[in-house]
Amino acid sequence: MVHSPALPEPPHENSYYALEKLREVIRLETFAAQGRLPTERALAEMLNVGRRAIRRALEVLESEGLIWRRQGAGTFLGERPNSWSDHVDALIAGTDIMEIMEVRLRIEPQLAQLAAMRAKPAEVDRMRKLIEKADASVDADAKELWDGALHRQIAQSAGNQLFLSIFDVVNRIRQDDAWQAIRERARGAGTGAGEYLRQHNAIVDAIAAKDPAKAGEAMRQHLLMLQANLIRATSSADGDHVHEFSEETSLRTAS
Repeated sequence: MVHSPALPEPPHENSYYALEKLREVIRLETFAAQGRLPTERALAEMLNVGRRAIRRALEVLESEGLIWRRQGAGTFLGERPNSWSDHVDALIAGTDIMEIMEVRLRIEPQLAQLAAMRAKPAEVDRMRKLIEKADASVDADAKELWDGALHRQIAQSAGNQLFLSIFDVVNRIRQDDAWQAIRERARGAGTGAGEYLRQHNAIVDAIAAKDPAKAGEAMRQHLLMLQANLIRATSSADGDHVHEFSEETSLRTAS
């Protein structure tokens, strides 16, 4: 007796079935590297699900913030990146280091004040651990990494999503390789690591004490020191001119 070959199972057209299968794919991370999911056609073939059911299931996942899609680029895991990220390269090219410091001086003292009002004990503990990591780092890349993580933790503890989004744009610019090289020169031109440690501790101590005024002022003084160091590291003028510029900027920021 001749047995005919088994026919392939027809694709499922149930959208809920497709949704559960896609959730499993995401949970097990069986998709391509860098968070990019296969195409709708490939997913349909892989899961033996109809294209229409796949498309509907992807719409649900997108509405839940589990994936995001860009026309012509594909489907990616996670929430859609902030639209600012599309313009960061242009901002880096058109921004100088002193502009970055001017913006930081306007927003980070306020973030420190809000953090003093809202930070949870566990967040303060994380800040202290990040200070330790930054202080223990022996190379510029690691110092920048942990310093940026500390300042972002303070911004996150402020509990204001719009402020945090603005901070992230500025932080992304200051993490560019060119800016990191300038900041490393500034460390050598200015005060030593001990002063960075003291100022970081002063900021977090004020946040832990729930003293907004003191936290904001500690952050302002810290950023003014960074600004002065950057001026010394990058200015081609004589020392008196650098001193006058630093004094003028400090007075303008304080007003």
